[in-house]
Amino acid sequence: MKVIKRDGRAVDFDREKIKTAISKANKEVKTKERATKEEMYEIIHYIEELDKKRILVEDIQDIIEQKLMEFQKYELSKKYIVYRYTRALVRKQNTTDESILGLIRNENKELAEENSNKNTMLASTQRDYIAGEVSRDLTKRMLLPEKISKAHEEGILHFHDADYFIQPIFNCCLINIGDMLDNGTVMNGKMIESPKSFQVACTVVTQIIAAVASNQYGGQSVDLKHLGKYLRKSYNKFKAEIERKYKGKIKNSIIEDLVQERLKSELKAGVQTIQYQINTLMTTNGQSPFVTLFLHLEEGDPYIKENAMIIEEVLRQRYEGIKNEAGVYITPAFPKLVYVLDEFNSLKGGKYDYLTRLAVKCSAKRMYPDYISAKKMRENYEGNVFSPMGCRSFLSPWKDENGNYKFEGRFNQGVVSINLPQIAIIADGDEEKFWKLLEERLELCKEALMCRHYALLGTTSDISPIHWQYGAIARLKKGEKIDKLLYGGYSSISLGYIGIYETTKLMTGESQTTEKGHEFALKVMNKLKATVDKWKEETNIGFALYGTPAESLCYRFARVDKERFGTIKDVTDKGYYTNSYHVDVREKIDAFKKLEFESEFQKISTGGCISYVEIPNMNKNIDALETVVKFIYDNIQYAEFNTKSDYCHICGFDGEIIINKDNEWECPNCGNKDHKKMTVVRRTCGYLGENFWNVGKTKEIKQRVLHL
Repeated sequence: MKVIKRDGRAVDFDREKIKTAISKANKEVKTKERATKEEMYEIIHYIEELDKKRILVEDIQDIIEQKLMEFQKYELSKKYIVYRYTRALVRKQNTTDESILGLIRNENKELAEENSNKNTMLASTQRDYIAGEVSRDLTKRMLLPEKISKAHEEGILHFHDADYFIQPIFNCCLINIGDMLDNGTVMNGKMIESPKSFQVACTVVTQIIAAVASNQYGGQSVDLKHLGKYLRKSYNKFKAEIERKYKGKIKNSIIEDLVQERLKSELKAGVQTIQYQINTLMTTNGQSPFVTLFLHLEEGDPYIKENAMIIEEVLRQRYEGIKNEAGVYITPAFPKLVYVLDEFNSLKGGKYDYLTRLAVKCSAKRMYPDYISAKKMRENYEGNVFSPMGCRSFLSPWKDENGNYKFEGRFNQGVVSINLPQIAIIADGDEEKFWKLLEERLELCKEALMCRHYALLGTTSDISPIHWQYGAIARLKKGEKIDKLLYGGYSSISLGYIGIYETTKLMTGESQTTEKGHEFALKVMNKLKATVDKWKEETNIGFALYGTPAESLCYRFARVDKERFGTIKDVTDKGYYTNSYHVDVREKIDAFKKLEFESEFQKISTGGCISYVEIPNMNKNIDALETVVKFIYDNIQYAEFNTKSDYCHICGFDGEIIINKDNEWECPNCGNKDHKKMTVVRRTCGYLGENFWNVGKTKEIKQRVLHL
């Protein structure tokens, strides 16, 4: 007989456990009230005589209570009930006290390193984290089924954003910024009408970004193409003003020069507003808005000229950087930039190649932008090109009632990720066991994802008017439920995954770059994709396969598995699992082959995919970087460069800090040797902060980043 535990596990029936439980209760009562050995065995025999293949542990406990009452052991029965209740309380005890106190004392290192964009010393951040710890605790103890909570703790799966789960808010979105600018919006109960100029439009955009960020827990994306018409409005306004004053008095060419001069000034000020507002605004979650700006030119766009000007200015200002408190220009963490490569700007002699050259120059110095190939994306998304959400996940194509594709004004309900290497560790090379266990754990992931869905179901638009009533997502009525937006694929809900490389290595003994490993890796990927497609068909909910849910999760899963299974070569010994389908960084593969190889996996992981190549400081080798960008356009949908830059806070040097002959860290520009006056920036996690010395190692420098 199998006993089904509270977490869903099936274990063999063990009569000794019943004897132990009753014996413990016996010790709490007088001798005459105790159950005899014969009575204990009668209870056990009764349960065994049921001859069930499966029985719930709660049913066994109910039978014990019932039998004790039949034996007229009323006091003993009461003690057993109290014992059972106490055990339930222990399982649900509060777990937040130490973590919160550790946060206030700045001793909670796990929280301090969880999000590189949050400073846990700040009161506002601490307030958000305190709320997050309470939410995480309630989620684990009260809101999730016990088997889901246990699966999360054991690293079977990862239930993302449990620190916000008690609230009916979603993950990330594509703001319908065009609708909000054209038709107006409302913030804090105040009407914001459609702007009459570019500068005002930029200010409104940043206000919207801040309001949206404060009412969701994931990133957001804004397509800057909607600002083109407002730059045109400014042009028309300036021209009308100058013509009214100077028409007939000076040449038309001079009038045009004056108009262009004012327009360029307005353009610079507007883009600067976006950059500085995003970096100085503090949202309710204790950080700058997590926002991505989508830089995309479209043929046939009546404002393509203006949009090219906007993109150029955005890239120019990002290249320059933004001053820190020491007055040194550094790379801001936000906004993130995604630049679209198309036939007319793919460095093949196109009209807008100058923008791509500026983008590449910017990537070399400031890490961003990332690159999307319009050519490859159209192949994967029914001819469409659109922005990833702020979290880098993609929506599936969706058409409105008029048959028009729509991407903006849509969102992701939440994410749950599966630990693939752990399945392979347990399977130990047995493919039959691997596929069986994968199937079981995928069903567990589905149940966890449905918890995400049900948490939003029934939510009314009043919970976040900026999202649901005033255009960021929809324009629903007050009190109207958002349920219709949760079905039909309008919103997505994501299955994340970690460690295709390690899983393949464990099951085949080879990397996914070999013929044998490649075949197995694709088999796993196709299984994941087929599963989410099946869920979508069964539920009418937009399940999607998402390859980049959280880079820090690569470390958590590896840490959990190392503690549980020990050190395994090429798996747990590295301290991390390789993100999604990526080729492991230690593989000897050049950038071009890596991108080309991973492109095949992006076609499967359509709910979220990005590939990157590791490069050194490329400021002096822009031509080489341009070659890679050309390759991206023809070969892969979405890619980025993972670069390393060092900044000296004394002189503003931007390059690579050196280790001098005395084994000291030294700025090659000004000779500064104080490591506290230098900053390391890592593209992979976006960490912006000081380096520090390893304890006990006076000359060795360790970078406090999530990705080394």
